[in-house]
Amino acid sequence: MNNDEHELTIEAIPTGPDPALLQSVQCAIFEHPTVQEFLADTRHRLLSLQLVDPEQKSAVPRSPGRYRATIYDYTNNRTVIVEGCLDERDLAVVSESSFQPLPSDEEFDAALNIALDDPLIGHELRREGMTAYRPMPPLIEQELPDGRIERTLAIGLFSNEGGHRIIGVNMVRNEVLHEVGDVAHPTGNICGPPASATCPASSGTDRLDLKVTQGGTTLWTVTVVRPSASSGTNGSGIELRHVYYRGKQVLYRAHVPILNVLYEQAGASAGCGPTYRDWQNSETCFQAVGTDFAPGFRLCTSPAQTILDSGSDAGNFRGVAIYVQGQEVVLVSELQAGWYRYISEWRLLTNGTIRPRFGFAAVNNPCTCNAHHHHAYWRFDFDIRTAGNNLVEEFNDPPLFPPNNWHRKRYEIRRLRDPSRKRKWRVTNTTTGEGYELIPGANDGNSDSYGVGDAWILRYHGNELDDGQGFSTDPSKSMAHLDKFLTGEYIENQDVVIWYAGHFLHDAAHAGGHIVGPELRPVNW
Repeated sequence: MNNDEHELTIEAIPTGPDPALLQSVQCAIFEHPTVQEFLADTRHRLLSLQLVDPEQKSAVPRSPGRYRATIYDYTNNRTVIVEGCLDERDLAVVSESSFQPLPSDEEFDAALNIALDDPLIGHELRREGMTAYRPMPPLIEQELPDGRIERTLAIGLFSNEGGHRIIGVNMVRNEVLHEVGDVAHPTGNICGPPASATCPASSGTDRLDLKVTQGGTTLWTVTVVRPSASSGTNGSGIELRHVYYRGKQVLYRAHVPILNVLYEQAGASAGCGPTYRDWQNSETCFQAVGTDFAPGFRLCTSPAQTILDSGSDAGNFRGVAIYVQGQEVVLVSELQAGWYRYISEWRLLTNGTIRPRFGFAAVNNPCTCNAHHHHAYWRFDFDIRTAGNNLVEEFNDPPLFPPNNWHRKRYEIRRLRDPSRKRKWRVTNTTTGEGYELIPGANDGNSDSYGVGDAWILRYHGNELDDGQGFSTDPSKSMAHLDKFLTGEYIENQDVVIWYAGHFLHDAAHAGGHIVGPELRPVNW
């Protein structure tokens, strides 16, 4: 970027633990006496190593001080959880569970290698034109007679001659299940472009501090967390923290912790879903040309091209791409959950407006030809100037309480969008009068019995980053459970959080994908 007064300049400083530190923590985990006792003489695999952020808010960004490692013990068919401190390696707590965590890329590759050794499936996989892909659901849950579930990964197979089918690989017994239930039925349907077989690794820096200036004036400062390190039970896409516009705090945290999908009857009858609670921390490739600030963060010389832009699943980069488009700074990443492809995007405008965006697409699969409903739930932790002293008001035209269009929300509440009343919300600092409006997007859809609600106005609690639900195909579990946070608390002049939902019907009329999202616009700034 040049220094012309109208040009935007982007600076970035990588923050958070160094990758070398994480590698040393990983080594220390397996050297810990308690972990060695748990895993002695077992066949096991590290599935994830997550950093845990402090629950308590701080005025300045703080690096995580704790970690949570998830290991699968195939010998004993159990999940082993190791939790501890980054700087005190001896203080580790080890526990076990029957919970089935999501497969990692490495575990899927291991399952694929087992399938290659199977006489029948291996022969099929080596045939020209046959491809393997990550399907939905990612795990096959078939009960044994005693009620246990052995860890079994799902693998999708596709060829032009045979169409789609899904097999299972039992990781405990190293066996291939040629026929499995509760998955999409074999079909010749082709929905979406082919899944890319090659993609560079996604390791690198977890987060960076971003500064945007124009003509010597600092417009934006924000900590950007890449999806693979994002918070929550299932991740939350690109996560923004400590968002400041012109030196004044707007948001403490903003992200998408809940994402789910519901199939209509035709899809459910074909074995799709009927619902999926998806995850937002698995990055996949898209096209981004430029120079890396740090591994996983790239400053682009031209707009990045996701699957929604190019129609292709191929790419040269995983992580967060950053570029300038007119008077906007764009942060974008592409995510995968099985055959779904999701676009996590934030647009920061020079006038202080923030445009959160979430996009929906898919690679070739047996299900998304059938109508289905996507639901994405943003969590906006507003700290207008300060964490406290924040007030939420709602606008309606015609007014609900004439003659005023605006009225205060004094207690926690769930609200629907109402285009007929031009409904929107405003968060204001009661001491300074500065605020931000949350304006629904024109294409953000409508709630229903599964996609419950459009907005929740809540009092802040550090342990309410999401509803705690992991992956599930059960509609009663996979739907968003935000109503449990509605405890009737007083929210006027407090620290407030607004959840906002975007709903999208994906059918033949919208086969190419779609983008939803509201607008956050400054007031009296």
